[in-house]
Amino acid sequence: MNDPRLDLTDLFAFSAPGDRTVLIMDIHPFAGENDALHPDAVYRINVDTDGDHRADVAFSFVFSAPGNGQQTVTVYRATGAQAREHDAVGDPVITNAPVDLGPDPRTVETGPYRFFAGLRSDPFFADLEGIGNDFQWTGHDAMADKNIFGLVLEMPDAELSSDPEIGLWMRASLRRNGQLKSVDRGAHPSLTAYFNEEDVKDAYNEGEPATDWDTYLQPWTAVLQYTGGYDPQTAEQTLRTVLPDVLRFDRSKPAAYPNGRKLTDDVTSMRLAMVSGGKITTDHIGPHDDLLSEFPYLGAPHGAPVAG
Repeated sequence: MNDPRLDLTDLFAFSAPGDRTVLIMDIHPFAGENDALHPDAVYRINVDTDGDHRADVAFSFVFSAPGNGQQTVTVYRATGAQAREHDAVGDPVITNAPVDLGPDPRTVETGPYRFFAGLRSDPFFADLEGIGNDFQWTGHDAMADKNIFGLVLEMPDAELSSDPEIGLWMRASLRRNGQLKSVDRGAHPSLTAYFNEEDVKDAYNEGEPATDWDTYLQPWTAVLQYTGGYDPQTAEQTLRTVLPDVLRFDRSKPAAYPNGRKLTDDVTSMRLAMVSGGKITTDHIGPHDDLLSEFPYLGAPHGAPVAG
């Protein structure tokens, strides 16, 4: 919708000491200290606990209207049928937490939850200019000095499921004229950019992961046949890692994309290898060195980022 406040950039899931799970949703590329998140939007992290690609637990994030450079956020937890709604339903588990714009993160701890919302350094790393210029690498990390708004939620494993295997995806919905419209959704990085034509992106963003396989297997197979020289059977096997668009995370094993996703996982190189049929294996850009070893894990925001 040409509104960066509704642009979901990345989803991360990994384990923390003490049998805890960390979920991070990043929003708003090229964000600055004068920006805010949309007060008429519902941002969600959906959790599938039984493998049917439908939400069984969901965390919704709703932001106040910004004023005097400040904004707050309330987090709702829904289960069962409520988890499959796009609205902010369920029980509030964190109320009116501050959205932090400074370098020293202000965290909130309520019950079993630890939470942070605020401006942070963008952890995504890629030579986007090189990718856009027929893979002529520049050595420039497009996000090295850029910021996002990060939502970081840490909780005991059992708050999500007693089973270590879960599936995750994020969604942003916008309320207009009394109706809530899904305007962005996803789990795996860089899928829409490579696989979806412009005229189907709206339908994709409104869709549900449970129908992804039937809807997108054929057109996405055609993409891999064209870009990577895949035969149909190998293309189908390859797409099983990203279709449905749900990030699977077996928490009995270390997080390493596509089993969950750490902030240092080189997802750009993995996606390049996928779409090229192994012909392109890296963009020669490594993880950022400003990440934190403890909550909220995302680095401090850069000053005055410039969009472009």
